[in-house]
Amino acid sequence: MFAKLAMVISSLAILAAATPATNGGGSGSGGSEPASSCSTAPVLCCEQTGSAASDPFATILKGFGVDVQDLNVLAGLTCDPISVVGVGSGASCDSNAVCCDQNFAGGLAAIGCVPVDLGA
Repeated sequence: MFAKLAMVISSLAILAAATPATNGGGSGSGGSEPASSCSTAPVLCCEQTGSAASDPFATILKGFGVDVQDLNVLAGLTCDPISVVGVGSGASCDSNAVCCDQNFAGGLAAIGCVPVDLGA
């Protein structure tokens, strides 16, 4: 188990360095929902978001045993929780604020994500 986790973390570091980050607008631009509607709290701030079926997301998620072959959902990498208490009153995320269905390894990867607006 430890060897698998070490491999996943190594892969993440290599792929993150080689892959440009996509930016969903940080504070939630275009197609986002209010952070207060996140029923799977906490809202997460992810350094990178994109299709779970594409790399580097697919590689990392496969390391956790997720079958990504036909998975058509937004995924996040290197995610940190954002306090819901602060939403709408100063909460910030310089990357991609999302609400996700599943979170792996304390935010290393997340799937089933929806962009959220921290100002709402």
